[in-house]
Amino acid sequence: MFDQPIVMLDFETTGLTPVQGDRITEVAALRIVGGQVVERYVSLVNCGVRIPAFITGLTGITQAMVDSAPPASEVVPELLDFIGGDALSAHNASFDEKFLRAEAQRLNLAPRHAALVCSLKLSRRVFPQLGSYKLGHLSGSLGIRFASAAHRAEADAEVAAQVLIHIGQHLRSSYGIGQIDTDLLVAVNQLAAAKVPQFLQKRGQPV
Repeated sequence: MFDQPIVMLDFETTGLTPVQGDRITEVAALRIVGGQVVERYVSLVNCGVRIPAFITGLTGITQAMVDSAPPASEVVPELLDFIGGDALSAHNASFDEKFLRAEAQRLNLAPRHAALVCSLKLSRRVFPQLGSYKLGHLSGSLGIRFASAAHRAEADAEVAAQVLIHIGQHLRSSYGIGQIDTDLLVAVNQLAAAKVPQFLQKRGQPV
C-alpha cells in the first residue's frame, strides 16, 4: 500500500500548547508498513505535572495513572528511537509534532523523522464533501470504528492509522496511483483543495 513506512503518532496532553507549560500524559506511535500496522509503542508518561480535572474527564487519565507511569526522560528517548528516520503522521499533525519537539528539547534531543504528513489535511483534500474532519466524525463517515474509548492515545492513533490507510487505498483505486510515497502525501497536504483532483489525475493512470 504505502511504499515507505509511516509512523502514526498521537499524544494525550494536559492542554493545548507546550509554550504554556502543557505536557504529554500518554503516547501511542504505530508503524504502518504497506497497508498494516506492524509495530507499536504505547506508554503513559509521568511529566511531574498535575492533571487538570477536565483532562481526566475527557480522557480518563488520572493523576494516579501518570504518577506511576515511566518518566518522560525514559519515554521520550524510546519514542524518538522508535520513530527513527521514518515519516511521521498525526491527525492535526502540527499539534503532535510541536509537543514531540518540545519534549525532546527538554532532554537536549531532536526528532529525526523524514517528513510530516497530516491525516486531517489529507482527509479535507481527498474527501472534500464530508461535513466534519474531527477524528470521531471522520472515521464514522469512512466506516472506521474505534475498538476502545476515544481520547486515549492508542485508540486515536489506531483510528488515524486506519484513516491514512483508507486514503491510500482510495488514491490507488480512484486515481490508479501505483506508488504512494510520503512525497506524494506531503504534496497533497500542501495543495489547495481545488487543485488536488487534477494533481492526482496527473500522478495516476486510468482506472
